[in-house]
Amino acid sequence: MTASLSLADLPIDVFVVFAVFCRVGAFFMTAPALGDFSLSPRLRLAAAIAVTAALAPVMAGAYPDWARAGGLGEMTAIIAGEVLFGGFLGLAAKMFMSALNVAGQIIAFQMGLSLAQVFDPTQQLQGAIVGGFLAILGTTMIFATDLHHMMLLALKDSYHLLAPGVLPQFGDMSAVMVETLSAAFSLGLRLAAPFVLFGLVFYVGAGVLNRLMPQAQVFFMLMPANLGLGLMLLMLTTGLLMSVFLDRFEAFLAPFRG
Repeated sequence: MTASLSLADLPIDVFVVFAVFCRVGAFFMTAPALGDFSLSPRLRLAAAIAVTAALAPVMAGAYPDWARAGGLGEMTAIIAGEVLFGGFLGLAAKMFMSALNVAGQIIAFQMGLSLAQVFDPTQQLQGAIVGGFLAILGTTMIFATDLHHMMLLALKDSYHLLAPGVLPQFGDMSAVMVETLSAAFSLGLRLAAPFVLFGLVFYVGAGVLNRLMPQAQVFFMLMPANLGLGLMLLMLTTGLLMSVFLDRFEAFLAPFRG
C-alpha cells in the first residue's frame, strides 16, 4: 500500500511560505548591503530563499486563520501587504545608508573633486568619487561588523510591528520615511563637518592671500594643496567616520526590533 502526500500533510501552509518569501524578497530587493545591485541576482535570490526557509516555521503563527482559509481576494491582500512591509523596511534602511553619499558629496566639493564622477554600485548612478568610496566602505563594514544580522533580526521582529493581515498605517510609515531622510541628511552633514571647517579655513586664508597678492593666481596655485590636505584629512578621519556611522546605523535599527 503506497502512502500519498498532500499539501494538507505539510507542516507549514504553502501560502504562508510564499507570503513570508514576499516580505523577505521585497526586503532583499531594497535593503542596503543585502540588496546591493552589485551582488548577483541569483545570490540574492538564494539568500532570500534561505532566510524564508528559516523564518517561515517561526512566523507561521503570525498569519491569521482567515488568510489561509480565505479566497483569492484575501490572499491577494495579504501578499500585497507583505511586499509593502518588506519594501518599507528595506527602503528605510537604504535611505539611512544614503548619509554616506551625502557626506561624500560634501567632502568632494570641499576638496575640489566634485567633478570627479564615478559609478556608484550601491545607488546605480554616477556620483562623486568620495561618495562612492564611502558607500562601498560602509557596505563592507556592515558585513564585517555583523550588522547585517541586526537587519535580519529587524525583519523577523517586523512581524510584531507590522503584523500580516493588518491594514497598513500609511501615515506612520510616511512619517518614518520623512524622519529617516532628515536623520540621514543631518548625519551626512555631521560626518563631513571636519571637511566643512577645513574648507572654510582654507578658502578664507586663500582669500586673504589673494587680497595681499592680487597679481598672483592664488586659488589656482593652492588647488594642489587643497587636494593634498583634503586627502590627508580623509585618511585620518575615515576610521572615525565609519565608527560614527555604524553606531548610528545600529541605533536606527533598534526601534524596528520588537
